[in-house]
Amino acid sequence: MLLAIAAIIAGFILLVWSADRFVEGAASTAGHAGLPSILIGMVIVGFGTSAPEMVVSAMAASDGNPDLALGNALGSNIVNISLILGVTAIIAPITVQSKIVKNELPLLLVVVLFCGYLLYDGALSAIDASLLLGGLVFFLAWSVYSGMKSPSDTLETEFDTELKSHAMSLGKAIFWLIVGLTLLIISSRILVWGAVEIATTLGVSDLIIGLTIVALGTSLPELAASIIAAKKGEHDIAIGNVVGSNMFNILAVIGIAGIIEPIPHISTDVFFRDWSVMLVLSVMLLVMAYGFGRQGRINRWEGGVLLTSYIAYNGYLVTSIIR
Repeated sequence: MLLAIAAIIAGFILLVWSADRFVEGAASTAGHAGLPSILIGMVIVGFGTSAPEMVVSAMAASDGNPDLALGNALGSNIVNISLILGVTAIIAPITVQSKIVKNELPLLLVVVLFCGYLLYDGALSAIDASLLLGGLVFFLAWSVYSGMKSPSDTLETEFDTELKSHAMSLGKAIFWLIVGLTLLIISSRILVWGAVEIATTLGVSDLIIGLTIVALGTSLPELAASIIAAKKGEHDIAIGNVVGSNMFNILAVIGIAGIIEPIPHISTDVFFRDWSVMLVLSVMLLVMAYGFGRQGRINRWEGGVLLTSYIAYNGYLVTSIIR
C-alpha cells in the first residue's frame, strides 16, 4: 500500500514535469516549422496539455482497466471546469474576449451530448470509439480553419506572447519533445500501477479511482497553466486551455482507450452521475463565458460556485465508497 502511494506521488510529479517539457518542446518545434502561433496554441498546445490523460488512459486500457481510462477522461473534464476554472477565477477573474473560444464552447457542448448518446446504452464499442476519433479529426480541421479565419483574434496575441517567451533552438526543442514524451509514458505506467494497486487494496472500483485521484493528477498541468495565464492577464488562454483539453479528453482520450479495449458493460453511474455532472458544468461554463447581456466572464463568486461543485461532487463519491 505504501509503495503504491509512493508510486502515485512520484508518478504525479514526473507526469507534471514531463508534460510541461513535452508541450514546450512540441510548441517550439512547430514554431520552427513555420506554423502560425494561433494554430500552435490551439492544436499543438491543446493536444499536449491533454497528453497526460491520453497516455494514462491508453496505458490503463492496454492493461485491461478500461474503467480507469473512462473515469480519468470524465473526471478530468469535471476537474478542469469546476476545480481549475473555479480556483483560477477566485485568484484572478477571467474575462472572455476571444471569438474563437466563444465559438468552441457550443461545439464542446455538442461533443459532450454526443458522448452521452454513446454512453447511454451502457457500453463503449470499437465503433463508438471510432466515431469519437472521427470527431477529433473534425475538431482539428475546424480548429485550423477557425484559427486561420481569425488571425487578429485576442487568443492569437496571447499565444504569440507566450511562445516568444518560451522560444528555444530547434535542437533543444526536439530534445525536450522526445524526453518529455518518454518520461510521460514512464510516469503514466508508474501512476496506473499505483492507482490499480490502491483500488485493489481498498476494494474501490477502478472507475472511482480514475474519477478522483488519477483525474486530479493528470489535470495538474492545466491547473498550473490556467492560473499562470490568468495572473498574466491572458484570460482567453486560461479558459481556452480548459475548453480545448475537454474536447481532447472526450474525443481522443475516450476514443483511443475504447479502440484499445472496448467496454461492454459500463456502470449506470457513469451516465446518470458522472456524465450528467460534466454536462451541467459545461452548460454553466457556456452561460458564464457568453454573459448573455453582460460581459462574458467568470467572476470570483462564480468561481466559488464552480469550486463548490467540485467539492460537492467528490464528497458524494467519497460517501458512496464509505456506504
